[in-house]
Amino acid sequence: MDEFPQANSKVVAHSQDVFLGGPATNAAITFAHLGGKSTLVTGVGRHALCSMVREEIKRYSIELLDLNPNSDKLPAISSISVNKTGERNIVSANATGVSLPPAQVDEAALAEASVVLVDGHYMQACQAWSRAACAREARVVLDAGSWKDGTEELLKSIHTAICSADFRPPGCLNEASVFKYLKDRGVTNIAITNGAEPIRFVSEQTSGIVQVPQVQLVDSMGAGDIFHGAFCFYISIGCEFEEALRKSARVAAGSCRFHGAREWMTHSISEPPSGVERQNCAKLEEI
Repeated sequence: MDEFPQANSKVVAHSQDVFLGGPATNAAITFAHLGGKSTLVTGVGRHALCSMVREEIKRYSIELLDLNPNSDKLPAISSISVNKTGERNIVSANATGVSLPPAQVDEAALAEASVVLVDGHYMQACQAWSRAACAREARVVLDAGSWKDGTEELLKSIHTAICSADFRPPGCLNEASVFKYLKDRGVTNIAITNGAEPIRFVSEQTSGIVQVPQVQLVDSMGAGDIFHGAFCFYISIGCEFEEALRKSARVAAGSCRFHGAREWMTHSISEPPSGVERQNCAKLEEI
């Protein structure tokens, strides 16, 4: 749309689309698109709309491990509006009110995973899979969008944290305190993203900033999720932390040149290195 609607008003959209999304799915699809093998661990269920969920996951060759296969409830639905400058407004139910049975870790799936990405929306499941992955010495990456109940316990199993600028642990008032908080809790690699602004990072070997490529913004929808999926892919094929951040920023920025969270995949933004075998990723989150 040209402009976001004011209160008690109506605007006409230039286009509309319906697609499967959310942080977990967008990241898993990105991972698969770049050449990896994704497993999405989430609650889907058997509501009529869930057939679309399963079909789209299958289209991208992603394995689904359903944490709530017997649920008849409506899946979480988001309404997203994008204006002519590429800014967006989102109304989403997220995982609010969703009750899952205690998560059981699929050890066979985990044994194939080189990277496990979690974000805490289904906290009990995230903790269980993170602990199990950590025990297997698989890398566990936290998509730290916001602080949630249970994050403190989850951090005990986290190797890498990719934080949004809004991520604030208790008592943290700035980026420096966020870095210290996470380091004090054993997180090895930490990065803080802030849209088109530089990415600040700290690792065991070094610290610094990664410049984000500047592009003509059309739509930023899903850019953060795409960044996380790309990061996990590049880590899984052996890239060092800073290099993975740099390459992921290029993919995520490139996606903002196109509408929605999928159109970028039909254009050449970043190709996986030649000869790379398909890697394995367990992606745990919500639809």
